[in-house]
Order: sequence, then C-alpha cells, then structure tokens
Amino acid sequence: MEKIKQFFNETMQSEKGKDILTVIIVILVGLGSFELGRLSKEAGSGGIRIEYGDQVGNAVSATELGNLSPNTKNDSISQNSNSVGKTFFASSRGSKYYTISCSAGKTIKQENRIYFTTGEEAERAGYTLSSSCN
Repeated sequence: MEKIKQFFNETMQSEKGKDILTVIIVILVGLGSFELGRLSKEAGSGGIRIEYGDQVGNAVSATELGNLSPNTKNDSISQNSNSVGKTFFASSRGSKYYTISCSAGKTIKQENRIYFTTGEEAERAGYTLSSSCN
C-alpha cells in the first residue's frame, strides 16, 4: 500500500504525471458512459412492426400494447392498419363520419378512428355524415 501511495504522490507532483492521470480519467469516464448506453438500450423496446404484403402497418410499442386490454389490442391494431384504401372514417366515440379530405375530422386521434370504404357502410354502422363535409 505504501508503494502505491508513493507512486501516486510522485505522479501528482510532476506535470507529466498529471497529464497521464487526466488521460486515464477521460478514458475511464468514456468507457463507463459507453457501457451505460449499452445497458439502457437493452432495457427499451423498439416496438412491433406489422407488415401486410407490400403495405406496412403502424408500429405499436410494447408498452402501448401491454397497457391495452386483450379485446382492445386486436381492435387497435386492426383499426390502424386497415386505413389503407379507405375513404371515410368516424370516431369510435362519436356519431358522425367524415371523408378523408374533410378538415373537420382532423382532431380525431388515430387510435379512435374507424375506417370505412363507402359512406353506405358507415351509415349501416350507425354513423351520419358530418355537415362540415358536405
């Protein structure tokens, strides 16, 4: 232990020793930061990507999927991924339906949207066309 203390004291008294100690500290901090970054990357999840042929569905993160009830999980994924080729949508909580180009429906969150191919299909589901979209 005495030899280590003596070496450390001699190193700290010279300029060259201080420079070497500074370089060693910088290297150790860099390696520690790199390892912490790797550890934090392993804990997170990149999400789940659902692909259908040539179409790519919305990515749903594992935490969002874990927070949904079993019935809501399938509904949420199918509502988001089935929007391709649909021209009408409605809120799952409302009574009006909108065209894709209608600005009145832009405030409806994606997760609350239900998509329809035709207006008749939306009306059969119990929705009426919004007066803003006429």
